[in-house]
Formats: sequence, structure tokens, C-alpha cells
Amino acid sequence: MTIYGYTSHNHKPDYSMRAVIQRVKSCHVDIAGQTVGSIESGLLILLGVEADDTQEDIEWLAGKISRLRIFDDENGVMNLDINQAGGRALVVSQFTLYASTKKGNRPSYIRSAPEPVSRPMYNQFVAYLEQLLATKVETGEFGADMQVSLINDGPVTICIDTKNKE
Repeated sequence: MTIYGYTSHNHKPDYSMRAVIQRVKSCHVDIAGQTVGSIESGLLILLGVEADDTQEDIEWLAGKISRLRIFDDENGVMNLDINQAGGRALVVSQFTLYASTKKGNRPSYIRSAPEPVSRPMYNQFVAYLEQLLATKVETGEFGADMQVSLINDGPVTICIDTKNKE
């Protein structure tokens, strides 16, 4: 609330679920030389979770991603969503999306949710996205040291934050 130019800070902090979405021709995730998830045409989704994220954040973000019209139609115009384009999704957990470089040169990840919070939220996001897409969503392995290889199509890369719903 703002009164006479003074803003009260007695409101909920601005927490959000964050995703970097890349339209890909193909991508795969390897752990120790073994492929654990791969897709051809579709979306690579890097997902970051904060401690106060909710089911509402999951549903809004997964819904938004499933409806993004970023695939080309027959006229070469980005007018199709992932289902209409026959694409698949691969979701990779990425706590580094919340890196803060405000102080010094070593990023802080204090805004990232701890594993007991972020793992279930990540799994819920994947399950809900599978419902929306009506197909299996590929994943990496939560918390693992992963190598992600992709061919970005376009390139098309979009960042979405549930706090900033634009």
C-alpha cells in the first residue's frame, strides 16, 4: 500500500516460479555419459522454484507454456502451440535461474527453494504439464550434474516468471 509516497512493506514477498523456454529441433540430457531424457522438435524448459511457490504458480506457468504460440504454421508464422505443432517437452530443474550477483562475483542462490521444497514442486509441474500436453514429458534428473545438449530452433528463447505475468 502506498500512502503519501511511502510504500508499506507489509505484503507478501515477490516470490515466483521461473522458466526459460527454448524452442528446439532436438535436445537431450546426459548424466555420466548416459542419456536420461531426449526429444525431437518441441520445448526445452529450464525450471527454477522458490520456497513460497504454490500450486497456483505451477498451474499458471504450465498452462502458459502449453498455450505459447511459438511454432510455425504452414505460412512460416509463429502461430501454433506445442500440441498443434506435434512437439514434445523436456523439463530440467535449474536452481541457478535465481542467481543473484548483487554482491561480489560469486552468485548467491538464496532465493532458490531448498530441495525438500523444490523437488516436489518440480515433480508436480512435470505431472501437470503432462496432463495439459496429454503426453509424457521428458526430464533430467533432479539435483544431478547434467549435460544438456540442444539445437535451438529459430533461435526462440522466452523467459517467464509467475510474479511478472506479462
